[in-house]
Amino acid sequence: MKKIITAKEAAKLVKSNSTIMVGGFLSCGAPDKIINAIVDEDIKGLTLICNDTSFPDKDKGLLIQKDEMIKKVITTHIGTNPTTGKKMHSGEIEVEFYPMGTLVEKIHAKGSGLGGVLTPTGVGTILENGKKTIQIDGKKYIFEEPLGADIAIIYGTIVDKYGNVKYEGTTRNFNTSMATAADVVIVQAEKIVETIDPNEVVIPGIFIDYIVNSEENE
Repeated sequence: MKKIITAKEAAKLVKSNSTIMVGGFLSCGAPDKIINAIVDEDIKGLTLICNDTSFPDKDKGLLIQKDEMIKKVITTHIGTNPTTGKKMHSGEIEVEFYPMGTLVEKIHAKGSGLGGVLTPTGVGTILENGKKTIQIDGKKYIFEEPLGADIAIIYGTIVDKYGNVKYEGTTRNFNTSMATAADVVIVQAEKIVETIDPNEVVIPGIFIDYIVNSEENE
């Protein structure tokens, strides 16, 4: 069985200057309780990999709001969080953009042990600058390297004590890919049960290191 820890204990696993992946599409499927605990810690210089930076007062946006906590963001868009844009233009935060499909495939490549991926998306644009390109059957592709992290912080609708994760609806989003691409994976469970029907498992427990119970009273 997997170790069940508190959100505060999970936050203490995050070290300054490390790279973290955080799941969620805006606030859908975002591990908000763990994020709130991270904000309370004295952590600085993080590289944040995420689909978006949410809103200024919500989940991932709270990490951006705290001064010096985030030094770099690798993401697909920041349009819903004006703070990210302001800090990017002031030089407080470096932002590296990717098309959504490219970002998730870079994460997939890391989780699958692949050397990278080839994509036609971005050919002839600034996304091509400084990157290797390959011609296949007369078509040009950009080579994108795998993308991993020290810690992935994800969400799960229902998690059993063996770490198997089940999802409802679109809450799975980036969570499922990030679970495979980090050295340590922490899942925030909406509900913890004894076991999940194998036919309903989306993320096998082998990928999960720690479980945080959303229903816990700290």
